[in-house]
Amino acid sequence: MIVLGTDTLTIATDDDVVRARQHTRQRAIECGFGLVDQTKLVTAASELARNTLVHGGGGTMIVDLLNDGGRRGVRLTFADSGPGIRDVEAALRPGFTTGTGLGLGLSGARKLVDQFSLDSRPGAGTHIVVVKWK
Repeated sequence: MIVLGTDTLTIATDDDVVRARQHTRQRAIECGFGLVDQTKLVTAASELARNTLVHGGGGTMIVDLLNDGGRRGVRLTFADSGPGIRDVEAALRPGFTTGTGLGLGLSGARKLVDQFSLDSRPGAGTHIVVVKWK
């Protein structure tokens, strides 16, 4: 797999969440994604960026453009140094929420992408990587 380009965005404010969505859409367009796949990736990015801000206290989003044997994709990596997720398995279940939301953030984001990995431990922050392929 070849990384064709990398960008790092800081997620510290609501405006940064908006910028994360816009940047993700631009990279998806550059990869040739159709409107449906653009929307899926942007929706996942929005949910994960919001979680990074709200639950992780802010962090980063790294965007990589990928080429894997002619197949193009976008990889998004979200990282924070927040409190981490106590029960990752529960957090990935549809309907799980720690607040007033619908509980579709992590489980919904996972359904919208082709690859999803999550590493989190209490006190050690959270690291999520998603990939969408064209």
